[in-house]
Amino acid sequence: MINKCLVLLFCVLAALPAFCAQRVALHPRTGFDSEEAEVIRQIVDMERQAKEASLRRDAEFSLRTLAEDYVAITPLGQVTTKQESVSARRSGQLRYESMNVTDMVVRLYGDTAVVTARADVKGHQLGEDFSGPYRYTRVWVRRNGHWQAVSYQATVTQ
Repeated sequence: MINKCLVLLFCVLAALPAFCAQRVALHPRTGFDSEEAEVIRQIVDMERQAKEASLRRDAEFSLRTLAEDYVAITPLGQVTTKQESVSARRSGQLRYESMNVTDMVVRLYGDTAVVTARADVKGHQLGEDFSGPYRYTRVWVRRNGHWQAVSYQATVTQ
């Protein structure tokens, strides 16, 4: 039990710098091994990189990390593909000014990771303000040793 608590403590401490005091719930169960802890660290890092890429409108990050069959569902229920996501970043249609991610939970299922979190964002799409609080789910799948996002869904919250 002490060893499992130390692994959990290590994961929390490793994630803290990446999220600058944002809370990360690493796993819903109480015990996991060092391999799972490493996978969780990788996913937390991918989420950090995704946030930074959104703020910088980095289309190359999307090209590298979104699976070819990627599907996103917007808060208005629109379905968006990888190509549409990349195009929106390249064209400047989608602009994030700030993003604060909290309450992140990472759940592992073999080579699949499901991330849920809150995000308070400030931004515009096609000139329309979409600032506010959201909850999102992103699904990552490890293919050929690399993590790719296969699905994303965001919901406006109060």
